[in-house]
Amino acid sequence: MNVGRFKKLPILGILRSGANTPVEDLIETVVSSGLETIEIAMNSGDAASLIRHAVKASNKRLMIGAGTVLTIDILHEALDAGASFIVMPALIMDVVNQCVKNNIPVFPGAFTPQEVYNAWNAGATMVKVFPAAMLGPAYIKELKAPFDKIELLACGGITPENIKKYFESGASAVAFGASVFRKDWLEKHDLDNIRRSIKNLIDHAK
Repeated sequence: MNVGRFKKLPILGILRSGANTPVEDLIETVVSSGLETIEIAMNSGDAASLIRHAVKASNKRLMIGAGTVLTIDILHEALDAGASFIVMPALIMDVVNQCVKNNIPVFPGAFTPQEVYNAWNAGATMVKVFPAAMLGPAYIKELKAPFDKIELLACGGITPENIKKYFESGASAVAFGASVFRKDWLEKHDLDNIRRSIKNLIDHAK
């Protein structure tokens, strides 16, 4: 992952399953929407294969990482499949340490101020505040008051109506998932709605 490139368009899409939609079609949809970064959750069915096919289909047009990386074994599986960054819902020290040691961008999850502080000190590229939807942009603003140097990625409940507010409140990046990669759209191969929804988020962030 090129972190500098990510910071120019700091919006992360989270894909848990391709359902009935071929991953190659999803990649073309994401690229055409203007998004540049996605993660594929490792608790998806056949996640490693999804990552492998996504990396090949994107041909470097997207930065593709792995999410829900909870163990060292899952980390190795994700990296072997071609993931270029790692995301998790909590601070899992052995996974973070391995990523830091090998210069792999890593986004551990945290919620409380102590958890945010611990994740940043462990070497996080950014700290994923999850679930951000519980307290919204105001919570990001409160965290940034004492932690002005800590970079935060707000994850959960990101909408066109609040995405700009998250950035204004101090988030360095945001992440969205099932609200755009909706199961019903994926099952119906409704790529137009997915494309429009991603583009709408990007447009509202500007």
